[in-house]
Amino acid sequence: MISWRCLLFLLLPLFFILKTEASDQLIFRYHECNQMLGNFTGGSAYQINRDTVLEQIYSDQEIDYGFYNFSYGEEPDKVNAIGFCRGDINPEECRGCLKSSATLLVDRCGIQKEAIGYFDLCSLRYSNDSIFGVMETKTSNYFNIKANTRADDAFNQTLLDLLDELKTVAADGDSRKKFAEKSVKVIDESSSSSNTNDTIYGLVQCTPDLSKQECNECLDSAFGGFSRWCMKGCLYLGPSCSVRYDNSSFYKTIVPVTEQPTAAPQPSQTLPPKTNTTSTGKGKGRKLKTAIAIVVAVVVAGILLVGICIYFERRRKRPEYTAEFEGQDKNEDEDEAEAGNNLKVGDLLQFDFATIRLATSNFSDANKLGQGGFGTVYKGTLSDGHDIAIKRLANNSEQGETEFKNEVLLTGKLQHRNLVKLLGFCLQRKERLLIYEFVPNKSLDYIIFDPIKRANLNWERRFKIIKDIARGLLYLHEDSRLQIVHRDLKTSNILLDEEMNPKITDFGIARLFDANQTHGMTKTVVGTVGYMAPEYIRHGQFSVKSDVFSFGVIILEIVCGQRNTEIRDGENIEDLLGIAWKNWKAGTTSDIVDPILHQGFNKNEKMRCIHVGLLCVQEDIAMRPNMSSVLLMLNSTTFPLPEPSEPPFLMQPKRALSIPLNEQYSVPTKSSDSGSGSQITQGSTSKSSGIDQ
Repeated sequence: MISWRCLLFLLLPLFFILKTEASDQLIFRYHECNQMLGNFTGGSAYQINRDTVLEQIYSDQEIDYGFYNFSYGEEPDKVNAIGFCRGDINPEECRGCLKSSATLLVDRCGIQKEAIGYFDLCSLRYSNDSIFGVMETKTSNYFNIKANTRADDAFNQTLLDLLDELKTVAADGDSRKKFAEKSVKVIDESSSSSNTNDTIYGLVQCTPDLSKQECNECLDSAFGGFSRWCMKGCLYLGPSCSVRYDNSSFYKTIVPVTEQPTAAPQPSQTLPPKTNTTSTGKGKGRKLKTAIAIVVAVVVAGILLVGICIYFERRRKRPEYTAEFEGQDKNEDEDEAEAGNNLKVGDLLQFDFATIRLATSNFSDANKLGQGGFGTVYKGTLSDGHDIAIKRLANNSEQGETEFKNEVLLTGKLQHRNLVKLLGFCLQRKERLLIYEFVPNKSLDYIIFDPIKRANLNWERRFKIIKDIARGLLYLHEDSRLQIVHRDLKTSNILLDEEMNPKITDFGIARLFDANQTHGMTKTVVGTVGYMAPEYIRHGQFSVKSDVFSFGVIILEIVCGQRNTEIRDGENIEDLLGIAWKNWKAGTTSDIVDPILHQGFNKNEKMRCIHVGLLCVQEDIAMRPNMSSVLLMLNSTTFPLPEPSEPPFLMQPKRALSIPLNEQYSVPTKSSDSGSGSQITQGSTSKSSGIDQ
């Protein structure tokens, strides 16, 4: 194996060669700090967001077409940034240029909220205004590269023809690149021969977020100033497009935009002029190429050898994560280290980040569906026209990292019509994405609690939604080969498809139960207030009966059209469980039914649903029915229902209850929990799953 000193010695010549070549064109032209948008204070959220988004741009390794668009943070401190490189440079040069731009802008624009900087090879801008997909020319500028060389009419006419041709090609580009370059010889139509001393090299480019029309408008605006500002060499730099032409070559490669010349149809005119080189020059060129080839080969071989050693060392130290969840009891630090290495589950696809970015228009705000503690959810459309939903983990979410891995490993094995289908995932550097089937009618809470939209859910639809949610839970608890406790069941985690069929989603904090396990314990209680069972809130104990409690709350919310939050009832403030219980005892249960539903029939179904809901939210775990019993109660009008006991009043700890508060929130003993376990898995004994960290 080659020592690091040898590798360093071999790399130094190549480093100096590349650095010299890159520095020839890494020229900082100008910058502008916009004082109109105001300043931010040092150490503020805006500064943190700005520094984060700039680092994302120049450190991103996944985009290779020279256009980087990122947003970071929340309003009013959200920062949008665009990095844009000339189309003929490679990704490494691009990121180096953007890094230099970021350093200069931060230094020169200090605490101003908007800035833009231009190198010959790249431009970088950031702002708290929306800048993606917006054509702008307000910070543009011209640079006369050949100030002492006057252009004649033949040069100008050839230039106009070339620029028009390049503009057409660039504007027709796709969403990744709108770029064109070409060289032509100057033709003097007044003479019988061409002016062989001049060749025009042209390059035009638009940011790929512009439409074809916007690209044309930007370039036309740029072309209009050439006759006033420039002669035989000119550079135009703007936030949305750039143009350069010169009578000497400046770009790295020549990519013909068409097979036809811009002037008289002579085949030789589309070719760049030949350069005469001496035999000595050729010899030096060959030696230089040979030296570079040797250095590159040695470096690649060394890196490959090191990579192979690291790979086998890791294989030796770390066992593979099995698809059967044998690693559920692994130390959480080991789980974090393994994230993404062995996450292939069932038929899940591992999507490429560039594919998802393209599907969501670079995670644009227009495609945002919602946001939660995990991160942001976007709608996306794949190249085949298939709609998907993408949940994007927030980069600063440590809990989200664990939830991401948990959801892939659990949801990837679940298949039921009342569960949202997980199609795949994406792991790319810091990015963690979950890709689901797209469910068009948003979540249940979005409709059921809206005073207008709730009218779309008549009683028949609501009753079907209740029963379908119960079927999905029954599958999780009893019918799937994995027994799953959801732990965060609520109306916002019930999505509705185009036919208003419910689908349970968000398994980020779900837990897998063994066949002989009845409950688990956790030190960290995570969930949503109003839906969590009392034993979970007080003691971190969870089981399938915790999900039953949450389902009971959902039933009451659907029938009553009210959230389980504090509700003013005359002079008293109560939660939905308290109001439902009070009316149940008084025989006035119909008073709490959503007024929209009073015009329909099936009063007995509504009363039965409230009855089942109260049975599900009982304090005593053993008294709550399991999901198979719940479905039987909902589907049968003859199945006898027991009398419910008083529910816990979780939102009113100071309420005077008929029994002491310490007894009201008592935790079932191990034996009583074991009794409830007999309803989950017959003959099972109580067993803890350990402590969640």
